[in-house]
Amino acid sequence: MRSDEATIIQYAERVVRLAVDTITVRLRFFDTALAHITPKCVVGHRGYVWDGTSLSYDPYVLLNDYKEEPAFVLRLFLHVILHGILKHPYRFDKENEKYWNIASDIAVENIILGMEIPEASLIRDSEEKIILARLAKWVPTLSADALYREFMVGGISGDSEKKYAELFAFDRHRVRVTYKEEPREILTKEDWEKIAERVKADLKSFSKDITGAETLLTHLKESTKRQYDYDSILARFAVMSEEIRVNPDEFDYIYYTYGLNRYGNMPLIEPLEYAEEKRIRDFVIAVDTSASVRGDRVEGFLNRTYDILSKSVSLSEKLNVHIVQCDARITEDTVIEKKSDLKKAAENFTVKGFGATDYRPVFAYVEELRREDKIRNLKGLIYFTDGYGIYPESVPDYDTMFVFDRDDEFRMPVPPWAIQVVLKQED
Repeated sequence: MRSDEATIIQYAERVVRLAVDTITVRLRFFDTALAHITPKCVVGHRGYVWDGTSLSYDPYVLLNDYKEEPAFVLRLFLHVILHGILKHPYRFDKENEKYWNIASDIAVENIILGMEIPEASLIRDSEEKIILARLAKWVPTLSADALYREFMVGGISGDSEKKYAELFAFDRHRVRVTYKEEPREILTKEDWEKIAERVKADLKSFSKDITGAETLLTHLKESTKRQYDYDSILARFAVMSEEIRVNPDEFDYIYYTYGLNRYGNMPLIEPLEYAEEKRIRDFVIAVDTSASVRGDRVEGFLNRTYDILSKSVSLSEKLNVHIVQCDARITEDTVIEKKSDLKKAAENFTVKGFGATDYRPVFAYVEELRREDKIRNLKGLIYFTDGYGIYPESVPDYDTMFVFDRDDEFRMPVPPWAIQVVLKQED
C-alpha cells in the first residue's frame, strides 16, 4: 500500500468514527443498531453498499463527499440504520425491486428530515422536502409500503425515477433475494427484528427530547408488529370431518395390483374410501358495522374473507358458516352452506348497522344458535372490529379471535381468553 493511500484510508476512518460518535452522543436510542453496522473500507468500491452488517465504502469517495458536505457520512449511517430496523432489505413479498428500493429510500429520508437533526442537514434537503410534500398529497403516511403501492398503481416516470435516485438514494441496494441465504456473520431479518424492538423501547424513553420521534415510533410499530396471513387464521378454525377419498397412508398399491393380477377381481387389500382430514365446516365470522368501522375497511375484509374461503383447500363442500353483522345488536346473519354460495353472497352483501359497538350480543346469539342445534360443531368465532366495544365477561368454550386491520395503542385491551390479530395489509 502506498503511503498516500494509507493516509487517505486513515482520514476516511476518522470521518467514519466522527459520524458514529455523533450518533452515539446525539441519538442514543440508535446505539444498538449502530453497534451492528460494521464500516468496511474498500479501495475502488466506488460508492456505498450495505449487506445487512457491513457498510462498505471507498475512502476516496467518502472523503470527497465529506469535503463537499461534512454531514453526508452521518446522514449515510442514519439512512442505513433505518433501512435495517425497518427491515427493508428483507421484504421478499415486494415483486418490483426497483419500486421497492425507491419507496424505502424515500420513506427513511422522510423520517430523518422529520427528526430535524442539525448535524445531518444537507443541501439537498430543501429539494427533498418539496418532493415529499408533493407525494404526501396522495400518500399521506409516506411509509415504504404505502409509497410502493402508489408506485405499483401509477408507475414512475423516467424523469421522476432519476430525480428520486439523485436525492433519496445513499447506499447501493443489493438484490433482496441475496438476503435469504447468507453466511452466519450476516445479520438476518430476525436479528434486525430484535434490534428494532430495542430501538423502539429506547426511543420511548428519549422521545420527549427528540423531534419527529412519534413518526419514527409509528414506522417502528408497523415494522415490528406481529402480522398474520389471513389464510392461516382461517386454517386455525378447521375441524375434523370425514371426507370421501382414498387414504394414501393406509393403501398399498403394490399388494392391491398384485391381487388383481394374481386372482382376477380379488385385490389383497381393499382401499380405504374414507379418511379424516381437517376441513372448515362450522364457524362464525362477526363483522362490526358500527359507525367507526364502516366503509372500505369492512368491504376489504369481507372481500378478502370470501376470496380465501372460495380458494381454500381446507374448505369442505358442505358448510355452515354464519356471517353475522352487528353493532350494538344483530343486524344480519348470512348463512353459507356450500362453496357455490360464496360468490353470490359476496356480490349481494350489503352492510347494515352503523350504531354503537357491543360485542356481547354476538356471543349471546351464537349460544342461541347452538341451543337450537343450528350450529353443531363450532370451532370458533372470528370478530372483525376496531376494538372499541364492550367485551363479554364470561369465557366462551370455543376459540375466539378479534381481528383488527391496524394497530391502535388506545383501544381497549383484548380479554386474556381471546386472541388478538392485526391483519397483514395487502399490497
